[in-house]
Parts: sequence; structure tokens; C-alpha cells
Amino acid sequence: MSKLDADMERFSSALAQLEAGISRRGIKAQSASSAERELVALREDRSRLADELDQMKAKARQLDETAGDVSGRLDEAIAGIKAVLEPQD
Repeated sequence: MSKLDADMERFSSALAQLEAGISRRGIKAQSASSAERELVALREDRSRLADELDQMKAKARQLDETAGDVSGRLDEAIAGIKAVLEPQD
């Protein structure tokens, strides 16, 4: 094998290693970019879910208050009905 052939083989090997390294970096960059997009999407989802949770908590408080009012009114109605139905002495 001549020196030129050996040098060409070394050059080809170095070029293949360089291309492989560039490819790995490209894959890593794509992966990082994909991870960034996914992180942004997760943050948006978290924000949306937090807003929905706040709305649901407010609605639950409102329903609890309404249930308390209805319960009080039912107790009054039951007491009124019992008073009407009790025998008079």
C-alpha cells in the first residue's frame, strides 16, 4: 500500500468520524429542540389545568353554599310541617 493510499484511507476514516459526530450532534440538537417544544406544551397544559382547577374550586364553593342554604330551608319547612301536624292540646 502506498503512502498516498494510506493517507487517503486515514482521510476517509477521519471524514467518516466527522460525519458521524455531526450526525450525533444533529440528533442531539433535534432531541433538545423536541424536548423544548414538549416542555413548552407541558407548561401550557399545566397553566390551563391550574385555571380549570381554580374554576372548579370556585364552583364547588358555590355549590356548597347553595347546598347549605337548601338544607336550612328544608329544615325550616320540615319544622313548619311538624308544627302543623302536631295535635293541638
